[in-house]
Amino acid sequence: MKQAVHIGGPASAGPDLQELLGRVARGDQKAFAQVYDMVCGPVLGLVRSVLRDPAQSEEVTQEVLLEVWRSAPRFQASRGSGMTWVLTLAHRRAVDRVRSAQASSDREHRAALLDRTPAFDEVTEQVESRLEREQVRRCVRTLTELQRQSVTLAYYQGLAYREVAELLSVPLGTVKTRLRDGLIRLRDCLGVNA
Repeated sequence: MKQAVHIGGPASAGPDLQELLGRVARGDQKAFAQVYDMVCGPVLGLVRSVLRDPAQSEEVTQEVLLEVWRSAPRFQASRGSGMTWVLTLAHRRAVDRVRSAQASSDREHRAALLDRTPAFDEVTEQVESRLEREQVRRCVRTLTELQRQSVTLAYYQGLAYREVAELLSVPLGTVKTRLRDGLIRLRDCLGVNA
């Protein structure tokens, strides 16, 4: 049967981790020093395997050990060993750090994309609008006089087909034909796909 090898000499016959955590829960600083010595190496190793950055690993290890001090009253020996509890705290904290770093990176990436989005240019918008209006005016001038009158009354003055027919003293069917022909010519002139 193999014996456990302890680096640094034989294992001390002191209290086990569960007992020490119970004393830490009551505020025993000396017990916490012993807990620190017992778990610091395994916690740092676990955290470093998740984070891979030595400086962040040391920082997270320090946070975990502080959490052990603060939350020792929550430890329940009936639910698992003390080392498992401490390493679970360490793993969760390390994963939280990775997620936080990823979220920060994602936010910076989105912000960079927004910076590259061109800003609204009011002058450009006005010029485009003016050019479009001028093109519509030019195309309306290509209509026959009867088509132009019908389109202007129906679409620019908002009259119904029947009202246009009454105003121009022509049959309703004639107004509809003029409007249809006028709109087709406008569509072709403006280059709009049907």
